[in-house]
Amino acid sequence: MDLNTTVERAQRLKKLHAEYKPLVLPTVWDVWSARTAADAGFPALTIGSHPLADSRGAEDHEGQTFEEVLAAVRPIIAAVDIPVSVDLEAGYGQEPADLVAGLVEVGGVGLNLEDTVHSDGGRVRDTTEHATYIAGLRAAADKAGVPVWVNGRTDLFLHAEDPAAVLDEAIERLRAMEQAGADSVYPVRIQDDDDLLTAVTSAVSIPVNSTAHPVKHDLDRFRRLGVGRVTYGPLLQIALTDSMKDMLKPWAP
Repeated sequence: MDLNTTVERAQRLKKLHAEYKPLVLPTVWDVWSARTAADAGFPALTIGSHPLADSRGAEDHEGQTFEEVLAAVRPIIAAVDIPVSVDLEAGYGQEPADLVAGLVEVGGVGLNLEDTVHSDGGRVRDTTEHATYIAGLRAAADKAGVPVWVNGRTDLFLHAEDPAAVLDEAIERLRAMEQAGADSVYPVRIQDDDDLLTAVTSAVSIPVNSTAHPVKHDLDRFRRLGVGRVTYGPLLQIALTDSMKDMLKPWAP
């Protein structure tokens, strides 16, 4: 994809985050799912690492190399004429500048960056380290002249036995990512907790991303709680898997 088109799509993605409260980005994993979501009327998409890995027979948690991910997402991005963000897990051991360069080269205009480093034993980056990586992504995107949307993710709630007990630490991390240049923040695994969602959306001035199930959750609820961005993670693919099984069961021998 030529650079001008990529820049235009990146600018469009930024504008969409301002226009929609929240902006819903269906999480897709191949050309079929991307075209289906685009045909349903969505103005932008995101590619999830978990469903992408499942569709390719690979493991999530950086079970693919960065080069393999880029090769997989290139035809997906090219198949639609709307902005596409890509979940790049913890960065696949890449320097921020190399991560941005690879993403932009295949036409991606947004990315998720999490703090669980699966390629390094599953350790969790501390607040400063994660914010520094986010700052590196922001600087690299600015240098490349592409306003890549950086969605900074934290897994602190995911790893905690009592998510409420790590709220203060999570808010500190979200604010650090905001200050480092993240365009939105993504505290995973609190989508069913109204109090935690309200706390984090009140703590930062940029959009908060929540995971949602396309059938079990309600968009108006997320809007009331101040969520600025919604993605499905692996839940859309899981919901379709359940539906497919239900359709096929009567035909099974």
